[in-house]
Amino acid sequence: MNIVALLQQAVERRLLRSLDIQFALLMAESDQPARLLAAACLSAEAGEGHVCLPLTQLSRERLFRGRHPELAQAVWQAAGEPQNWHSLLSGWQAISSGDCPAPIVLSDERLYLHRLWHHEGDVAHFFQPQAAPQQFAPEQIRQVLDLLFGHEPDNWQKIAAAVALTQKTAVISGGPGTGKTTTVAKLLAALIRLSDVPLRIQLAAPTGKAAARLTESLGKALQQLAVSEAERQRFPDEATTLHRLLGAQPDTQRLRYHAGNRLHLDVLVVDEASMVDLGMMASLIAALPPQARVIFLGDRDQLASVEAGAVLGDICRCAESGYSPVRATQLMLMTGCEISGSNETAAPAVRDAICLLRKSYRFDASSGIGQLAAAVNAGDAQAVERAFQSTFADIAREPLNSGEAYQQMLTDIAAGYHDFLQLVSGGAAPADILAAFGRYQLLCALREGPFGVEGLNQRIEQKLMQLQRIRRPAGGSRWYQGRPVMVTRNDSALGLFNGDIGVTLPDEEGVLKVFFPLPDGTIKAVQPSRLPAHDTAWAMTVHKSQGSEFDHTALVMPAQFLPVLTRELIYTAITRARRQLTLYSDEEIFRRAVQLRTQRRSGLLSRLGAASDA
Repeated sequence: MNIVALLQQAVERRLLRSLDIQFALLMAESDQPARLLAAACLSAEAGEGHVCLPLTQLSRERLFRGRHPELAQAVWQAAGEPQNWHSLLSGWQAISSGDCPAPIVLSDERLYLHRLWHHEGDVAHFFQPQAAPQQFAPEQIRQVLDLLFGHEPDNWQKIAAAVALTQKTAVISGGPGTGKTTTVAKLLAALIRLSDVPLRIQLAAPTGKAAARLTESLGKALQQLAVSEAERQRFPDEATTLHRLLGAQPDTQRLRYHAGNRLHLDVLVVDEASMVDLGMMASLIAALPPQARVIFLGDRDQLASVEAGAVLGDICRCAESGYSPVRATQLMLMTGCEISGSNETAAPAVRDAICLLRKSYRFDASSGIGQLAAAVNAGDAQAVERAFQSTFADIAREPLNSGEAYQQMLTDIAAGYHDFLQLVSGGAAPADILAAFGRYQLLCALREGPFGVEGLNQRIEQKLMQLQRIRRPAGGSRWYQGRPVMVTRNDSALGLFNGDIGVTLPDEEGVLKVFFPLPDGTIKAVQPSRLPAHDTAWAMTVHKSQGSEFDHTALVMPAQFLPVLTRELIYTAITRARRQLTLYSDEEIFRRAVQLRTQRRSGLLSRLGAASDA
């Protein structure tokens, strides 16, 4: 059987996409089976979120990630059992080393789609450390930071501020409750005090929900700061989404702001940076004015972006070497904190522009959520079990191994949305209803099936109708009072973006509209017929929940283990919970997921000057 027919079998088994085969057929002739295989695998890797395909991955054992070995063997034989990939790829017009236009790039033993290779190079260049546009004297910085942060000898928030004050680009990473927003509020206060001229400061995040959270949390942090009214006026009062910031154009890939039309700002703070994919990062970098300072905030242990790359995670790995001795001495002078330098000569220079926050102020020893998140993050299955078997009141695990257990889960979910639906049926104000919806949320690892978003949204609606908590209109319309929806496609004309959540409610005239909270605190009502692509949102994927927090988070795991179930996915779901977490899962499936780490192959680490295991 020829290789194209075999690759079609891989599509039928969901090991490849039809798109991957079409790409391969565009790149190579049918009598070039090894090249067809390489192109199909490269396309598939990009579809999985990888930036590149290392040539070491092109082997029979690693084909299709070790799944369906008999088919992999047949494909490998049909490709001629390739051994020397350099020889097979040599002379292929579809490939270049990046020095001339070609759809595929071979660089440092890695195959790239040209677009991703170019983006990765832009990002690597941008994150090479550069001195901040206006250098403040160390004694000035020390004086201001002492006033804002105090004199603790082990204050990583203070160190993070010093890092950002002395670098053009800085990265601050920390888990939930480590005070990233508090750090930024004090950092901005320091910048405002130290700067001779007013600064144009912008706040941004990947989603509307994350932008709204940044606005709210920064506002609260600002209230706790001892700043003058004049200083307070110089703080930004709201965050925006990255799409809004860059001026995304509806129904196109065009952006209003780019290398030929730069953003008008002096300081940019980007929250939830783990969600920023390689392409968006490259677009943002291109639009920045040359002297702008940028501070990226995020949790490096969360899920990587849906699209290609894991930029924040890759960059933060550079911090594992510690600061250079010169940088450690500089930071000690500015903060009074004890910081040890590292003489590791092979460490990348970007390590001096990163700070990892290490202390959680939200979760203590009495918090099950905090203990569980730490155990999952460490991949420690025994610590996970100890957390669940302890007497923590804020975490619970429910079995999901029978039809009765599944029905009980639906009953629990209906109870979780009880307060929200009470406000809906009572005609409460949209702002109160939207706030109530944010208190409980069901998260799923999958999109499809009875344990995925699509299946659970249908079953939750059926359960709520059975309980007479919602009423679907006659005639087959999907719109009913109380229906929550999530936008899945940007529409800048409407001011709605992927991830925005709204609730369907009657307006003052009794006409059903969808009410969305905006980052500035206002509420926008939109006719259902005008909405861009959207989904019902009783349940949402863990990916879509990033940038959000809920008082009570429930996580549903599927009945069988799948590669999508990883440590990062579970950690992200757990850290969406403020006060309560409920897990519906088989114990063995959960244990396996905790031990599986997400891998995103890229060349960013090596292009930053670090050793890479990609």
